[in-house]
Amino acid sequence: MKKAWNYKGIVEKFEANRNEEQAGPMAAYMKNRFTFLGIKSPLRKQLLREYFAEYALPEPDQLFEEVWKLYELPEREYHYAAIALLEKMKKHLTIEDLPELRTLIETKSWWDSVDSIAPKSVGDIVKANPARGEKVMLEWSRSDNMWTNRAAILSQLKFKQAMNTDLLFEIIRQHMGSNEFFIQKAIGWVLREYAKTNPDVVKAFVAEHPLKPLSKREAMKHFI
Repeated sequence: MKKAWNYKGIVEKFEANRNEEQAGPMAAYMKNRFTFLGIKSPLRKQLLREYFAEYALPEPDQLFEEVWKLYELPEREYHYAAIALLEKMKKHLTIEDLPELRTLIETKSWWDSVDSIAPKSVGDIVKANPARGEKVMLEWSRSDNMWTNRAAILSQLKFKQAMNTDLLFEIIRQHMGSNEFFIQKAIGWVLREYAKTNPDVVKAFVAEHPLKPLSKREAMKHFI
């Protein structure tokens, strides 16, 4: 029988594998926005697999309480662990959880966390409940928070044939004039990904709209 969920079990595993020599370069890679334990991705994922094999998941109504316990710790690896917990319990996420996910996106924001939450946790909710989810993504696209805008752009990243192009293109049109690197990059990324499914539609959209050079270059990578 598995032990009862206790986020401190993750802390114990991570602390036992702290590596100060790797922590500095990892922090530098993230522009020193966060401190790190120095646990690289393969080992971190292994430690989490061990933890999830040993401990039961929290009750669904306690999910975000436990997520925040990890997210409020200073080292970035704990934020990744919180996002891994969300992914582990994705079947319990509903449309009612989008406000909580938005708060998570807008907290300790950087591309690594946003790009893990938006196409997965947020995207799964929108796909499961498009009528309400798409309206929320339009609200997010109008936010004054750049990372929330990026999340709205990337929410359909993995949709393939399920892509709502009207929604995607409306959100892109709102932001295609942005000088923000992370917005330009997100636009190019989602178009490049959708081009694998519907290249002609992407080619036509790029031809018809004055995208920033970075967005256009990223969108057209498969065609060069």
